[in-house]
Amino acid sequence: MTVDLERPVVASRAGLRPEILIVLGLSLGQSAVYSLVTIVARLTADRPLSQQTATLNPSQSVRPYLDLTYQLLGIFFALVPVMLALYLLSRDSSPRALLGLDARRPWFDLGWGFALAAAIGLPGLGLVWIASELGINANLVPAALPSVWWAVPVLILSAAQNAVLEEIVVVGYLVTRLRTLGWKLGYVVLASAVLRGSYHLYQGFGAFVGNAVMGVVFALFFIRTRRVLPLVVAHTLLDVVAFVGYSLLPKDWFSWL
Repeated sequence: MTVDLERPVVASRAGLRPEILIVLGLSLGQSAVYSLVTIVARLTADRPLSQQTATLNPSQSVRPYLDLTYQLLGIFFALVPVMLALYLLSRDSSPRALLGLDARRPWFDLGWGFALAAAIGLPGLGLVWIASELGINANLVPAALPSVWWAVPVLILSAAQNAVLEEIVVVGYLVTRLRTLGWKLGYVVLASAVLRGSYHLYQGFGAFVGNAVMGVVFALFFIRTRRVLPLVVAHTLLDVVAFVGYSLLPKDWFSWL
């Protein structure tokens, strides 16, 4: 019997279940578990949720260049699960072919990226305000880096890292694998959306709902187009605006949030 070394090896369905659990356990599934523990801790604390603070992009050290080192290392190692997911997908076919991670349609990717960012971002601000009024969200601090020259570049890198990690793992990888397992379309979309909402739960219930809705939109977009790059573009834009905007604009501008 001869083996065709040029033919990709398609993972068996039985092997995909532990594979998915391992990839998620090393990445955003782990974040979802910690987020669940955090929200329980917040709800059982001696202060209401609305009086607590959730800080994204905190400083890691009072020594600026040590802080920069920690920030860059955190960004790099957060992307390792992405490399793992792409490697595992490459056993079946080229990840670029599976997820649309190529440059064949740059204007499509950029155009839809900006459109999705606007469609998600503007209603998202309204949801943040409603959640704040209802007291079901913690006070969100998108950036807490010191005033140093590298703060804005690091925030942009952090935004891109979030986008690449979440969209490739939670949408591209997970949707592809669950469809291979034979899951119905509705359950695939629900799983991706609930996972996205779950690892944002530490911010409060408004963040869970908002991100779950975003997850539905993004999963359906990927299923229809088979391209994850517009989602990466949209997510990067949303986070850059949130992180850099909060860092540079006067803080009293955000008092209504």
